[in-house]
Amino acid sequence: MVSFTSVLMIEKALTSADVEFVTTLHGDEQASFHVLLQPRGNQADRLLRAIDDLALGELDEAAREGETPEGEQARDEGERALEVSLQALRGTGSSAEGRLIEDHPLDALKALVEEVDADEVLVLTDPHYVEEFFHRDWASRARHKVGVPVLKLFSHARVQGGGAS
Repeated sequence: MVSFTSVLMIEKALTSADVEFVTTLHGDEQASFHVLLQPRGNQADRLLRAIDDLALGELDEAAREGETPEGEQARDEGERALEVSLQALRGTGSSAEGRLIEDHPLDALKALVEEVDADEVLVLTDPHYVEEFFHRDWASRARHKVGVPVLKLFSHARVQGGGAS
């Protein structure tokens, strides 16, 4: 069986639907994942997320952007989200390793693609309309930097009131 190596860029813990989606992209081929997660908590990112929430008509989410953790708290939450995601991927029988990135995510992505000789990059995010409009989102910028195919996927929403799905 052929093995496929994917670098997976995420911004929050994977849902079960996300895990199923990325692990079945290549049919029956065995997949290994190298996950990069950038903790949230940057002021500029918070503003862009609030604008995206407003564009989607999610006023409550836009109002809660001010509650996004910053600094060490964001890093701690990022580490938990990364561990949850790695365990979920491994639970499907896939190989999964990961790390947090804090500065220069595209440089970290390019280095990891080269380090693991990746076949592709999967960027799994919520919609970011402002960044996408100006081609400043991770996937658009990565396409010009990493030298392998970059696939942009939208993460599946968590179930409201029910916790992680």
